Amino acid sequence: MNIKTNYSTLRNFKNNHPKYLFNSLYTSDYNTLINQKSNSIGGLRTKNIYKSSEINKPLFTIITVCLNSEKTIEETILSVLNQTYDNIEYVIIDGGSSDNTLNIIKKYENSLDLWISEKDDGIYNAINKALKVSSGDIIGTLNSGDIYTKNALALVKKYFKNNINFVFGTVEKKRLLSGFNEKKINWKFNIYPAHSSGFFISRFAQENVGLYDEQFKLHADYDLIFRLVSKHILKGVATSRSDIIGKFNMYGVSSKERPIYYFLEEFKIRKKNNQNIIYISILFIIKNIYFYLSKIKTFNKITRIVKNKIDF
Repeated sequence: MNIKTNYSTLRNFKNNHPKYLFNSLYTSDYNTLINQKSNSIGGLRTKNIYKSSEINKPLFTIITVCLNSEKTIEETILSVLNQTYDNIEYVIIDGGSSDNTLNIIKKYENSLDLWISEKDDGIYNAINKALKVSSGDIIGTLNSGDIYTKNALALVKKYFKNNINFVFGTVEKKRLLSGFNEKKINWKFNIYPAHSSGFFISRFAQENVGLYDEQFKLHADYDLIFRLVSKHILKGVATSRSDIIGKFNMYGVSSKERPIYYFLEEFKIRKKNNQNIIYISILFIIKNIYFYLSKIKTFNKITRIVKNKIDF
């Protein structure tokens, strides 16, 4: 068991039980979960050690979800524990791994606020479990395999002012990706760098927008961002390009997805959010045609020229 004392998660301890997000998100009984006292749950909370926000030092809740991630989970964990910012609550939800993942998590038992290992119903089901037991004023998601830069949370904190509800950080994803263009949300979803390692949301915004919709197995983040921007009209910003927050693993689950399933889920998300059915049907057809045309080199050259000229 790792007992290093200078990790970012080992400061600002409190004795008072904080208010969890689950109180506002119509969820299951937190106390029952903690009182299980089994091999499937652990962390500082099971020892009645808590944290909360302080003046000028908001509590970050960082959520990591994983399954059979023995090759990547430790690097992800250490990128949180070695942050320069030092008011962090770290929650890990493991989907019942059958490899060495759980042993690696337990290695850092004394530095994690809560870990749970049990079978779940996918990535967003696991994230929702973590949200229900989160107490931070700023929430970030970091999937196994992705990492934060050392100063990531200190940088993100600077952007949460003037009623900002969510922040998108610059991330490395084969190349450097940055920015957030909400005006494009009605016809494209990839208007921000990355959900894992790049997205942070205020407690206020999370309580208002609610949980991730688990019917969308791979892109519930698109649905949540759509609701943030178009339904609740909350205010978000992007970090500057030089403020690099995370490094995104290009070989995650979504990288193996067939394009047709991506387009179908996008169609369903837009339909759920009451976009015009004729409009999204046309959009669905155009995107499929564009995808297959993009395999043609000449077509790609022409579209790159056009995109550069009109900021597509």
